[in-house]
Amino acid sequence: MKKEFFSLFGFATLSATLLIGCAEQSGNSTASSGKPDSTYLANTEPQGALPVGEARESSQDKQDIVLVGRIGGSSKPFIDGLAAFTIVDPKVPYCSEDEGCPTPWDYCCEQNQVKENIATVKVVNTKGQPVSQDARELLGVKELSMVVVHGTAQRDDDGNLSVLADKIYVKE
Repeated sequence: MKKEFFSLFGFATLSATLLIGCAEQSGNSTASSGKPDSTYLANTEPQGALPVGEARESSQDKQDIVLVGRIGGSSKPFIDGLAAFTIVDPKVPYCSEDEGCPTPWDYCCEQNQVKENIATVKVVNTKGQPVSQDARELLGVKELSMVVVHGTAQRDDDGNLSVLADKIYVKE
């Protein structure tokens, strides 16, 4: 009886291990390959890009827009679970690590300038729905990456600028 129990227990343990291994394998097959998704990346830089600060002043709601900025503006510029992030006008200097700033993309030295020079970028699919994948994986970007964004301007009641982006060009 003991021998049968241990054989059955061993078989159950082996089966569970194999199932877990298969589940992990199938999970990896749907994971990002580490390559950006060319669906949302522009091959060439869109022309006529406005710096974020200028776009905040001049763009209208639902207007076609192209703007340029650097990913940042807070310690966590990426939005979890979505291909979305904030960008800051290139004219605003970000803090350097030499100044004792461990997260230079939060612009801790220039917070007053950031307020009028920041925009939110939301990558959307062809139906206008937000893409539910991390922007870093989807686009191959990181904090302080310089990007040119093409999309549709969106304004909230406070005048904040968002862009429903259909193409992103990564400058650096």
